[in-house]
Formats: sequence, structure tokens, C-alpha cells
Amino acid sequence: MAIHRYHAAGRSWHFASLRELLAKASPLRSGDQLAGVAAESAEERVVAQLTLAEVPLAHFLEELVIPYEEDEVSRLIVDTHQAEAFAAVSDLTVGGFRDWLLDTAVTDTALSALAPGLTPEMVAAVSKIMRLQDLVLVASKCRVKTAFRNTIGLSGRLATRLQPNHPVDDLTGISASILDGLMYGSGDAVIGINPATDNVETVARLLWMLDEIIQAHAIPTQGCVLTHVTTAIEVMARGVPVDLVFQSIAGTEAANRGFGVDLALLHEARAAALELERGVVGSQVMYFETGQGSALSANAHHGVDQQTCEARAYAVARALDPLLVNTVVGFIGPEYLYDGKQIIRAGLEDHFCGKLLGLPMGCDICYTNHAEADQDDMDLLLTALATAGCTYIMGIPGSDDIMLNYQSTSFHDARFVRQLLGLRPAPEFEAWLRGFGVTDDDGRLAGNGRLPERVRQRLSGSLGP
Repeated sequence: MAIHRYHAAGRSWHFASLRELLAKASPLRSGDQLAGVAAESAEERVVAQLTLAEVPLAHFLEELVIPYEEDEVSRLIVDTHQAEAFAAVSDLTVGGFRDWLLDTAVTDTALSALAPGLTPEMVAAVSKIMRLQDLVLVASKCRVKTAFRNTIGLSGRLATRLQPNHPVDDLTGISASILDGLMYGSGDAVIGINPATDNVETVARLLWMLDEIIQAHAIPTQGCVLTHVTTAIEVMARGVPVDLVFQSIAGTEAANRGFGVDLALLHEARAAALELERGVVGSQVMYFETGQGSALSANAHHGVDQQTCEARAYAVARALDPLLVNTVVGFIGPEYLYDGKQIIRAGLEDHFCGKLLGLPMGCDICYTNHAEADQDDMDLLLTALATAGCTYIMGIPGSDDIMLNYQSTSFHDARFVRQLLGLRPAPEFEAWLRGFGVTDDDGRLAGNGRLPERVRQRLSGSLGP
């Protein structure tokens, strides 16, 4: 185990391991304080960041934050590392890597080629010494394209997940929210329902409804019920139409075990979904959600700071070639991200790290009502992420999820940021909106924001109970 030292003004600081150094260098957040791994002062944090900047990137391949023998995520990270891709930056320190990323000569092509050569700990490390503007600028250069029934992640595009949750899984209420979202041009990333009752019968009923809506109107999008992966495997075996397989994942084997999954089970689910051959323009069938603090909340963090644990979850996602990944950034609560400032920083870090690792990163820009945050904070994070090239965001009626009881982004928020930055939906979905009469040729909502009656009748006639 290495000892990392820093000397200045007659004083010396010692960090016993790379794990400790990463934790002490992490910008302040309540979860690391709760875990007892945070820097004890702002001075120690700055010293740790200066020390971290001098660590060679190659050192991350020699000193693991969780031993190879103890954790299958560590084994995945080591065994899938591509030395040839890493060669472009192999002689750089963490600080030198930051400068390289910010160089105007480094383009999307270079970043895409580099992604398989980066480990989660490398990208977590460099994010810790970057300003918010650095995180936005570098992420904006990363383009990750994925496809199923439409194409997501193209330049100049911002997709949305239409999230029509209902506290009792009422089909009429869910259908009304779907209609509302489609009226505002939401739903190209996925129409995704969190079931209030997570059992095979309820999940099957919701999936049949989603499939009927999508097929009846030839909507170029994908449906998903965010059930546990084992339930997805069961309903697929019963012949229920499944587009995407969902699972929450984390960055350690123990935390994933707390979710009831391991790598083998995730690969089994992916193989089952691929056998259905439901994709039209692509075959990426996995949808993952993550969040800083998930490993700590399961007491499965191994003393690793929560942001590095989060980046390690992206190694799990990357191994499964997903259509969608998103960090549900403020959902776990103020015990892990205390206020709007911490949530904003975490959201931009997560997006940056996921994109550098080659993932189609979205973000649920959200907070719980007991956090020291409000919708103004979410507006700032929304605008920054959209500028950074975020792949997709959530679309929830009124931004208030009445089943999960948290605050996120609304259909109106997506309209705002698309209008502000000239962003458009996925191309196939955009053509459907125009052909169905929801938008005009310039992408504006038809009828000055009011859906024409003929379109309303066509949609509501089949979206009812």
C-alpha cells in the first residue's frame, strides 16, 4: 500500500493509501462525512487535491481501492482494461490528464477512443480537481450514441424519459400522464414506469399496456417497467413484451448484492432481452440507474468515498452495453448530498465521469423534500447539464412524482432547455411528433402549445383504461 506525501511551508501531510487520498480530495459532501472518510478541513482537502494531481494515471492500475480478490467489480475493472487505448495518456499524471482533456485539440473522436483505457478511479480522480466549468466543457465534447427503436445521444439532441408513475398503478392515471407527456414532446428516451407494487402480475399488466400504446401509434420509442431484474426475466419467460431491462446498480460487489444482483445475473437478463429482438434501429436493451451514496447506505463502500464508488458503478454499466444510464442524483437524500450546492456538483461529476467512460449518461435532476435544496437549484443543474451534452433527463407531470414522493424535472423543463439551447428530440421521435401533429416543422408545439383536438382524440381514444 502506497503512502502519498505532500510537503509545503514546513509542514507534511501523509495519505496512507490511494483510497484515502481520493476520499480526502473529494469536494465536501455529507455522505463522506457520515462515512468518516472526508477531509477534516478545507486545508486538508486542498492538500489532498494537490497531492492527487501529482499521482501518475498508471498508478491506478497498480493500487486498487478495493482488492482484486475481494470484489468482482474490481476484477471487472482490471480484466476489461484496454492497455492500447490507455497508451494515449499513460504517461500523464492526474493533473496532466486534466490539462489534456481541456485541450481544444482533444475531440470527441479522441475521447471515444480513450474510453476503454480509462478506469473509474482515474476519471473520479480527475473530476475531483476540476471546476464545474471544466466538468461541463469536457463532457460537452463526449458523444455516446445508442439505439433501440430510435437513436439517442446525437449532437444537438436532448432526449427525455416520460415517467408516468401512479401511487396505485392505475392504468387510467398512468395513461393520462403518458398523453400529457407526449403532448409536450416527451418520451423519446423511454416511457418508464416505476411500479408501486413490484410483482410479476402488476409488471406484466403495465408492460402490456405500454406495448399496446407504442405499437398502436407506431411511436419510435421504448417502454420499460422499472422492476427488479429477476422479475423482468420471469415476465420475459411468460411471453410478456419487454423492450428494456432495468436495474439499479452500484460500484461494489457487496452493494450490488444488496440490490439482489451480480454480474452473472445482469448478463443473463441481457441475453434474454436480446433474444426477443424487439429493437428496430439498434439492440441495446439495458437501462441502469445509479446514485452517489448507494454503497454507503448498504454499508458496502469499503471505506471508498461515495463519488469514486459511483464511478465504479459505471464500469458495471459499461460491461452490459446499455441504451440508457442515469444518476438519480439527489434522490437518496441529504444524508449523502446535503444541499443544492452538493447536488449540483455531484450531478456534473457523475455526468462527466460516465461520459468519459463511454456511457450514454442521463441525469434525474432531483431532490427530496427534506434536503436543503429547491427548484432553483434544479434549474441551474438542468441548464448546466444540457450545456454539457447530457443524453437525457426526466419528464414528470408538474415535476412532482406522486408515487416516489420527490421533486424532479417536468415536461415544461424539457421544453425550456430545448428551446433555450436549440436542442431537439431523437430524430425518429421528432419525425413522429411532426407527422402526428404534435409539433410543427420547426419543432414548436402545434396550436400555440395546445394539442389540436383531432390529435387529442386519436391519442386519448387508445390511452384510456
